[in-house]
Amino acid sequence: TSCFCSFFQSISVGRGARKRDEDSGTDVGEGADEWAQSKATVRPPDQLELTDAELKEEFTRILTANNPHAPQNIVRYSFKEGTYKLIGVVNQLAVHFSQVGNLIPKDSDEGRRQHYRDELVAGSQESAKVVISETEILEEEEEPKEAEAEPEAASQTDVLAAEAAAKVTEEELLTPKQPKERKLTNQFNFSERASQTLNNPLRDRECQMEPPPRTNFSATANQWEIYDAYVEELEKQEKTKEKEKAKTPVAKKMGKMTMRKMTSMESQSDDITKVTQAAKIVERMVNQNTYDDVAQDFKYYEDAADEYRDQEGTLLPLWKFQNDKAKRLAVTALCWACQNPPPQPGALPAADDFLKQGRGLLLLYSMKNPSFPEFSFSSESGIMCLDMHADHPYLVVVGHYDGNVAIYNLKKPHSQPSFRSSAKSGKHTDPVWQVRWQKDDMDNNLNFFSVSSDGRIVSWTLLKSELVHTDVIKLKAEGTATDGPAGLQLHTAGCGTAFDFHKEIDYLFLVGTEEGKIYKCSKSYSSKFLDTYDAHNMAVDAVSWNPYHTKVFMSCSSDWTVKIWDHTIKTPMFIYDLNSAVGDVAWAPYSSTVFAAVTTNGKTHVFDLSINKYEAICNQPVVARKKNKITHVQFNPIHPIIIVGDDRGHVICLKLSPNLRKMPKVQAWVAWAAVRKVKTKT
Repeated sequence: TSCFCSFFQSISVGRGARKRDEDSGTDVGEGADEWAQSKATVRPPDQLELTDAELKEEFTRILTANNPHAPQNIVRYSFKEGTYKLIGVVNQLAVHFSQVGNLIPKDSDEGRRQHYRDELVAGSQESAKVVISETEILEEEEEPKEAEAEPEAASQTDVLAAEAAAKVTEEELLTPKQPKERKLTNQFNFSERASQTLNNPLRDRECQMEPPPRTNFSATANQWEIYDAYVEELEKQEKTKEKEKAKTPVAKKMGKMTMRKMTSMESQSDDITKVTQAAKIVERMVNQNTYDDVAQDFKYYEDAADEYRDQEGTLLPLWKFQNDKAKRLAVTALCWACQNPPPQPGALPAADDFLKQGRGLLLLYSMKNPSFPEFSFSSESGIMCLDMHADHPYLVVVGHYDGNVAIYNLKKPHSQPSFRSSAKSGKHTDPVWQVRWQKDDMDNNLNFFSVSSDGRIVSWTLLKSELVHTDVIKLKAEGTATDGPAGLQLHTAGCGTAFDFHKEIDYLFLVGTEEGKIYKCSKSYSSKFLDTYDAHNMAVDAVSWNPYHTKVFMSCSSDWTVKIWDHTIKTPMFIYDLNSAVGDVAWAPYSSTVFAAVTTNGKTHVFDLSINKYEAICNQPVVARKKNKITHVQFNPIHPIIIVGDDRGHVICLKLSPNLRKMPKVQAWVAWAAVRKVKTKT
């Protein structure tokens, strides 16, 4: 580039000198004479000034065939030596332009064949031209002689044509016959083949079936036939009235409201009841196919990683029970039915916002059909608790937020309770927090107990058509006695929140209150407590007797603690702080040392006192912490699973890993409890 610029400047200087010469008046020749004159070179200001020695110095550059951009550090794996090795030989070829052409070398086989073919074509064309030219010359020579002797000309032309044909045949005989050229094969060995297949003939298939039976029916609508139809309808109404007389007053009111619907839908219901059982079976089959992997995990899966977890375990999520009607409702109680082969979890949502109480819902699910409940009952008031009878699992007792208690009979199709309390029959004035079935009385009548915030613990007995109540005990807050008129002492009523009956001693039971105290009571004494425990700083959410150890019970509270007690000692044996409000606790049915607790931060805690007496062996979140809060937990009495309910109406089934369901050593547990008792007494 620098050389080009200097050359261009020298030319411009020459032109400038020529102009000055013209201005001075000297004549300058044109053409070659112009270049013969001396010219002054102009150097750029940044050009280097080199000496003669530097100018004479030679710099040699060697051009090689190596590609400067070729990589020099390619490493590939050698299967022979089993290591990565550096490749020394690298392809140095760099293709800048390539184009596929159609030229063929003359020395190749294809070139020779084409050259031979062109020569044959050219030779045949030249021979044909020679014959045609000779015949034309002869015709031109014979034209002036045609007028003289036409017969002689004809004979001479025939002779010349024969001689020319003879010459052509002689040349063909003298030239050797070339072999027939073979068809060139494709160098890519391409072969085109086609085959024709046999098309199957079209066939028409038909089947013949028996036609459905047909009968001809004809009737006339006379006056007496219309009269008979009205008489039959009247008899049906009288029968329904007789049935209503035997029902409870609550059922009568609801029956009148539904009478019109029942009469209009009677024909339709008859048709539906015929396929109800079959539809249930089909629905269970579809759900079994849909949740087959979950059913397989429930029956056969065992977490093999428990062998390496150092006595810790996990919970495997199985089914999730949810329903559109239960949205925005909290699960307030859970219960299992023990007699059915697959236990049925009864999930009971109630209203989430206690300041704005609304409807309640009772749902009963089966593990064979987790997508839809087997039974569904709705109520005007929120349902706070429930219990299923051990001997009659079709009887479900519930407690409402408005203080009423009700009993549902699953054998009856209507959605209203069979028995329901009222203001006349002694209903509670505050929400009912827990209900529990008890043994039948001396007359073999069913009875259950209920506890409420109004401080009353009531025993309810089922007679033929009504509920009869008996106040067992009234809770009184200690230290709240005030002097009333005429020297009477007034006591503030205690608020009961939970209770539990002893598994062996029938008359003994525990009651937890909102003040954080636990009272040990007896069914025989209604005026005094057998004992009082200062258990928690906040309301007691649950109390539960140990199903195996007759002296041990457990309690939990919103003060973040779970405490294990010996009812003969007023101080707790164990205290566990779970760093969040504890919603519910439950003992395991297979071990006296295993229990579970759920907290509002979405975690489920499983303890085993025979393995670790100080902390849980499983702390696992089962719901999203920010969205859902766990409210209740229940162990299955047969299978190694638990169910937990949250405040969004969801019930989740979880399977216990092998480390969470180990059978304890009975002798060690009894000995430890005895030593603990002796230490506390001393």
